[in-house]
Amino acid sequence: MISVVNDWLWNYVLIAVLLTMGVFFTVSTRAVQFRYFGRMFGVLRNAFHHEEGHLSSFQALVVSVAGRVGSGNIAGVAVAITLGGPGAIFWMWLIGLMGMATSVVECSLAQLFKRAEPNGDYRGGPAFYIKHGLNKPKLAAVYSVLLLITFGLAFPALQSFVVASSLESSFGFSTLTSGLVLTVCVAFVIFGGIHRIAKVSEVIVPLMAVGYFALAVYILLMHAAELPGIVAMIVKSALGLDSAIGGGIGAAILQGVRRGLFSNEAGLGSAPNVAAVAYVKHPVNQGIVQAFSVFIDTLLLCTATAAMILLSDAYTPGAEGVEGVALTQRAVAEQVGAWGETYVSVALILFAFSSIVYNYYLGENSLDYFSEENQKLFNAFRLAILGLVFWGSMQDLGTIFSFADLTMGLLAVVNLLGLALLAPVARRLLRDYDQKVASGQEAIFDADEWQDLDIDPQAWADVKAPAKTDAPKP
Repeated sequence: MISVVNDWLWNYVLIAVLLTMGVFFTVSTRAVQFRYFGRMFGVLRNAFHHEEGHLSSFQALVVSVAGRVGSGNIAGVAVAITLGGPGAIFWMWLIGLMGMATSVVECSLAQLFKRAEPNGDYRGGPAFYIKHGLNKPKLAAVYSVLLLITFGLAFPALQSFVVASSLESSFGFSTLTSGLVLTVCVAFVIFGGIHRIAKVSEVIVPLMAVGYFALAVYILLMHAAELPGIVAMIVKSALGLDSAIGGGIGAAILQGVRRGLFSNEAGLGSAPNVAAVAYVKHPVNQGIVQAFSVFIDTLLLCTATAAMILLSDAYTPGAEGVEGVALTQRAVAEQVGAWGETYVSVALILFAFSSIVYNYYLGENSLDYFSEENQKLFNAFRLAILGLVFWGSMQDLGTIFSFADLTMGLLAVVNLLGLALLAPVARRLLRDYDQKVASGQEAIFDADEWQDLDIDPQAWADVKAPAKTDAPKP
């Protein structure tokens, strides 16, 4: 029954709604993801600048990348190509570009409606902008419960199984040993709260993402002469111009869109929970930064995996054979030698570990909505997460995965409803940012101009608005 509901929800409802919202936000924001594309890289210039007592924009970026980047970038891409043909990658690109606009909107709203905590940290996310932006606390509570079930409880156990099974198949470690070591590592990170999660992510995420992408670039350079043919294959397959390469246009669209959405999470409402914790001078600044994480996930890392597969003989269009992570491993090993298979396994393990600590924070954020900064509750939740990580390392969690798919789909529905209703506020926020950028001044948020909304002035107390003049606004 869960499988039937999931197929209907993900294959029809969410694909249609997420695509529609991506196009709508691209048009209504005048393609903000393209207009400010260069600004996305600005966060890298200030990667080591941290506002005292707060998380930086870069730290929030790497934590969200830690969550977006996972098994979908390695195994999910291989499945998309196997079931939908090379054309699925074209539709992955498209959904990634559209999803960048959705990410700008949801993460900017998360910043706008964030709340200051007594310890100086910030909290925010869909539950907060649904409650304070729409005055719908019951709907916000439903979102928080779904967030807790999906990311806080189910996904840590699932990612633990990915790590343990990968270590067993690649290195011969028992799942018991892997589970114990993984549980200790996760405990070290999550008991340090969001600040330690951010510090660990600052190390792991660039290491795994840059390393994996560098391997793909090396393979691409080895086969530079073949790249035009690969691009032509992807486009022809996507448009149904070459039936010989399998999948068909319907399968290409379905698999590309579905795997793209599942990988980059734009519109699901997970990333805004992390986007809200950063100190920025204007909400849209972090929205633009978070769009960069979608670009990294889909346009860089998913493309990297696809290129390595399509440039190898491991994939034969229209033929049955290995799929999932095994296909990626075989493709890389063919290109660089046997160590390539081990390299993919290590990358998968790092991706899964970073996802576990990210998912923990999402669960903590959902609990905070009901009980602000309750350390006893947080510690109990941390112990529960450690138990799930250890338990999950030794279980085949197929049924739980299907259930998590269902709750994640419902989570997306609630978030997208909130985004649709808050679209006028998002456009107003973008106009404010556009006007300040166009005038040549630094875009600084002035909370006094937004007193008609239920925002927290304390969350913006450290941001100093520029002195007002009598000059007309541009």
